Amino acid sequence: MQDFDLVVVGAGIVGTASALWARKRGLSVLLCDPNPPGSGTSFGNACTLATYAVMPVNNPSILRNLPKLMFGSDSPLSVDYLHAMRNPLWMLSFLANCRPARADHIARQLADIMGHADAGLNPLIAEAGAEDLIHNRGQLSVWSTRAAAEGDRAGLEFRKAQGIPFREIGPAEALALEPGLKQPIHSAVHYHAARSIEDPQELITRMHRRFLALGGQWKQAAVTETRAYTGGVEVTCGEDRIDAAHVVITAGAHSKSVRGSGAEHLPLGTERGYHLIFGGEKHRVTRPVGWAEGGFYAVPMAQGLRLAGTVEIASLRKRVNQGRLAYIARKGAEMLGPLPEPTSHWLGYRPTMPDSLPVIGRAPHSDRIIHAFGHQHLGLTLGGITGRIVADLAEGRQPNLPIAGFAPDRRYA
Repeated sequence: MQDFDLVVVGAGIVGTASALWARKRGLSVLLCDPNPPGSGTSFGNACTLATYAVMPVNNPSILRNLPKLMFGSDSPLSVDYLHAMRNPLWMLSFLANCRPARADHIARQLADIMGHADAGLNPLIAEAGAEDLIHNRGQLSVWSTRAAAEGDRAGLEFRKAQGIPFREIGPAEALALEPGLKQPIHSAVHYHAARSIEDPQELITRMHRRFLALGGQWKQAAVTETRAYTGGVEVTCGEDRIDAAHVVITAGAHSKSVRGSGAEHLPLGTERGYHLIFGGEKHRVTRPVGWAEGGFYAVPMAQGLRLAGTVEIASLRKRVNQGRLAYIARKGAEMLGPLPEPTSHWLGYRPTMPDSLPVIGRAPHSDRIIHAFGHQHLGLTLGGITGRIVADLAEGRQPNLPIAGFAPDRRYA
């Protein structure tokens, strides 16, 4: 007799949502992570349920602006060139996905799943009693130059065609919404239906607490290996060997470390992201504000003002890049005026596939192993619906939305 119907590997937003959905369905579930729930990459995000974010990082503008992005002294992108040289196929695949036809395909895949994001997360928010953590003031995106705004015009038109609600506004209305902004404003967009989270880790903590209250099991240990067989899968978690009907790999950027899961053979890379917290400065903005040219968000949250974003292509093992933190602090001052010294800083590891799409589906070598990682910038937004899909697959059900485009064995370039 198997110990569990489902073992969930990783307790970020995707893993915790998967565990809670599966337990709500009546499955016996073990959730495993060497760290407390929500304390990894899910901890440091921009607190935004970005249901409007259907345009991939891969887009033709990357190719047009690549020299400026890579070598400019004031760029939101940083590349460790030694890491890039060690991973040339990933880098080339990422750039191949910036071609117009591929970028359009990726955007349509994201738009399809994004349309289900709230249906996946809202029941978990209610289940966890976390409604007080949700804010409904929308999100503001700001462009400082005509060139940058025109470069993003195609993305706005795509969103409009997908029925994503937003209002294009001018500088005066943008400042009426956010009078604390100091940078030049050419134009702005208010995604008025977007929501934000007061404290992402608290959300995951409450989801985890509800999972336990429903009878779910928790083990604070790392899963190092899975071994699939005809009727199930053996999981090595800490010192224990556990027998399960299914296992789901939701360990984000660390998913490749689970031997035998199939994840170790996939082109999973890492976009390192940073944030700074300024305690006592929450009043600077009243909703998440994204500065397009700066490549980061300013967000009011429980701990204060969070400046979160930028992209660093580097390995998991590289030390904190102080230059990235200095960049965020400098651009934050340009955006909001003088800021005090930050009270804390953070580095996280966004799990990123070269086509900017998550991996959601059964492992090619075994239908007993499910993959659910690679959500890049969208883990918080898509965690709930991914968890619901995982529960469907663990029950042997067909999800009520197409997921073939996220299959582990798909084409990546």
